[in-house]
Amino acid sequence: MSTLITTDGIVLHSTHYSESAVIARIFTRTMGVQSYMVKGVRGRNGKVKQNQLEPLSHIELTAYNNPRAEIQYVKEITLRHAVANSSMVDNALRFFKAELLYKTLRNDDPQPVLFDYVTAASPYPAAHQPILFLLHLSRHLGIEPLDDYSDHTPHFNPDEGHFEATVTVTGDKAATTVFDPESSTLLHLYLQTVHHEAPLPAATQSQRNRLLDLLLAYFGSHLNEFHHFTSHEILHTVLN
Repeated sequence: MSTLITTDGIVLHSTHYSESAVIARIFTRTMGVQSYMVKGVRGRNGKVKQNQLEPLSHIELTAYNNPRAEIQYVKEITLRHAVANSSMVDNALRFFKAELLYKTLRNDDPQPVLFDYVTAASPYPAAHQPILFLLHLSRHLGIEPLDDYSDHTPHFNPDEGHFEATVTVTGDKAATTVFDPESSTLLHLYLQTVHHEAPLPAATQSQRNRLLDLLLAYFGSHLNEFHHFTSHEILHTVLN
């Protein structure tokens, strides 16, 4: 039996279903991630405008919720915070965060703390946001790197998720998955920022790009369905 609910949501992805309808994947504050049929989109007289379903749009939706249904039906959507005409960097960050959430959040468990983090304005410069966002998200996914860095354990082991004295990895993927000493230290410094509000680490964009790629590989090795991630490539281009 369906009940009518109203909740805040973050649009992660939408797919055209018909001439005037889409299926949207939305991260809601009270019911986790859900798929919704949204009718009346794209038409001149449509009740729902396309900009309300842009990736990472913060919306309020009223929908019919049926626990047994794979797709819920939206009755009404209002935009809480519109996606402004932003710079290329802002847009690249928005698509990066939306794709990351879309490909990692899989269930309907409410995660209000994560929801509030995503909707809050980041206090950090754009160049640092991708790495910090990944580290915050890793905590909610249960795969956060353990910051046990020390002079005796300076190498991050991505398979074990913590720092060790030495890390030996062989095989074809070693070059793209092994945290080199420089990236290991940078990861530790960012974890200090996340946990202890330490100052942002000094690093070049090339060093941040390298760490971002390694962290995405780390996500892929610990999350079975995390693959074919592409939006970070645009970030590399616009942040350089």
